[in-house]
Amino acid sequence: MAQKKYLAAKLKNYLREEKIQLWKPPYTDSNKEAGTELKDLARQYSARLKYNTNEIEALLEEIRCKTIERGTGNEAYNATGVATLEVALPPRMGKARKGVLETKLIITGKELRSQIAQAYGFEENCIKIITNKKQLELGKTLEEQGVKHNVKVMVLELKLSEEETRRRVQEEEMQHEEATVKKKEMHRKMQRTKKGLEILAKRDDSLDPETTPYLDIANQTGRKISIPQQAKKALLLAMGYHEKGRALLKIKEYAMALPFLLDADKHFCECGSDLLTTVDNYAVLQLDIVWCYFHLGQLDCLEDAEKKLLSAHDCFRKCYGENHERLVTIKGSSGREKALFLRLYLLQGISHYHNGREKEAAEYLQKAHGLFQELCIDPEKVNSLLLLGFSAQEARLGLRACDGNVDRAASLISNQREEKEQIRREERAKRRKRLEDINSLKSMGYSERAAREALQQAKGNLELAVKVILDNPQLLLPEEDSPLLRNPVQVPQESINQLVYMGFDTEAAEQALRVFKGNVQLAVQTLAHYGGSLPDDLQASSESTSPSGESSSSQESSTGSAGTSGASADEDMEADALNEVLKDIPEHEEDYLDLTLEEEETVISEYLSYLQHLPTEPK
Repeated sequence: MAQKKYLAAKLKNYLREEKIQLWKPPYTDSNKEAGTELKDLARQYSARLKYNTNEIEALLEEIRCKTIERGTGNEAYNATGVATLEVALPPRMGKARKGVLETKLIITGKELRSQIAQAYGFEENCIKIITNKKQLELGKTLEEQGVKHNVKVMVLELKLSEEETRRRVQEEEMQHEEATVKKKEMHRKMQRTKKGLEILAKRDDSLDPETTPYLDIANQTGRKISIPQQAKKALLLAMGYHEKGRALLKIKEYAMALPFLLDADKHFCECGSDLLTTVDNYAVLQLDIVWCYFHLGQLDCLEDAEKKLLSAHDCFRKCYGENHERLVTIKGSSGREKALFLRLYLLQGISHYHNGREKEAAEYLQKAHGLFQELCIDPEKVNSLLLLGFSAQEARLGLRACDGNVDRAASLISNQREEKEQIRREERAKRRKRLEDINSLKSMGYSERAAREALQQAKGNLELAVKVILDNPQLLLPEEDSPLLRNPVQVPQESINQLVYMGFDTEAAEQALRVFKGNVQLAVQTLAHYGGSLPDDLQASSESTSPSGESSSSQESSTGSAGTSGASADEDMEADALNEVLKDIPEHEEDYLDLTLEEEETVISEYLSYLQHLPTEPK
């Protein structure tokens, strides 16, 4: 397959260079049949490439037929609006992995999925459609999602686990039921992942670090990076989807991994370009996406594979430094990150080969091969570090960072453990201090939301945070989903009298107590801060929250028990969603660098053998 793609790419390059149009005479006659000149052209290219003439003629005929089909499709599209889609099918389809589907672009993604399933014999709910580097949305039309005439679409077929496959063989009568269960579980998994990531992305460092799962973003030293909230949310979502995809890549579930990786790419694009040079995650994601397409045998569906690889290289350069000097300054070496460059060079070599550029392919594949030999680890050295109490992952990463020196690797791993623990202690102390400050503000009567936002604006200064709250009256208002808004309270007369006794106007006192739901302390602080009257924002709130004694208590009694059971169910669903995400987040922050290189070794050997068996092209 790879050799055929290489030959087809070489022939297309020759045709472009010589400006030969196979769909026109003398290569195509008036009946759109192959002209006699096609055989002469095949003999010419066969001699040039030193390949069998019949094989070259068959490839030229395939190219000619495709160009005619495309031309016919263009005419039909202009006349009727019926578009032609090139469909790339899963590997199990064998030689029939490419197809053509004609359809209107005003249909939905769900309708297209149905058409593909019917045309090629898939179960509709067990396939996903990828186009324009993203998963096709079922509820939107093709037109709305940028699908155009002659675009390529890739079909991913969700596989069952080995255990389920065995069960299907043993119990054929349960085949349909099991497939349905698997499909539903896959859908639930994706929904749980999405919900879990959204929950984690909204959480900040005001939560109790001992009891509440929490994600943060750190640089290469392990120190927390300060990022604007909106960008931080997008980055956390991107990194979360990436980790989910990586977990599936580890078990070679490429069809299931790709949608998560493409979702990660979408969220990374919402981050500022300056932010992406701070961490190397975006570059690693580009490699993972191209690696996934390669294993699915669909690199030609990723028309910008070379662009993604160049983007990864550029991101590494900005993040690590032109010659890795920034990386060496921060980490002391660049040995661990070389594994990423090995995969980058390998994919660049494959891309060049598939595009008929054998010289460039040989250059990058040799680079990858050289790095592989450099990064190979002696199993005995790994065992030596295991005996010292280090993990296999720590051993591999340490040995690569120290050029295989066991003593230096042991020292490095020990130092890294101490540094990481020190950073964890410092971060835990900061979060505890922030939690204490929030509780202090809450004890003064302020809401948790107001406390969090004020402390963030005051950069952790408690006294300044109080002033921030009082200077920003909107922080004092209940949140939109607060039960206080749904169930206004009746202001006690004695509370009004208490404020009047302190010298405040009766009307202002009643307004303040109504806004703060009877909280005397908040009402006094705010009235005193604003000279005896509420600011305009709070006066408007007071007018919109008139008391409604009977109806509110009735509402509360009728929904109380239902609310309790509903809250419990919500908590269970939230826990499931968080577990779906957290189980795939690795404990070691350099897990993405710990490539065993077994797959890479096989692919390097495979493509180098292709190059070695290429006939020498005459000059």
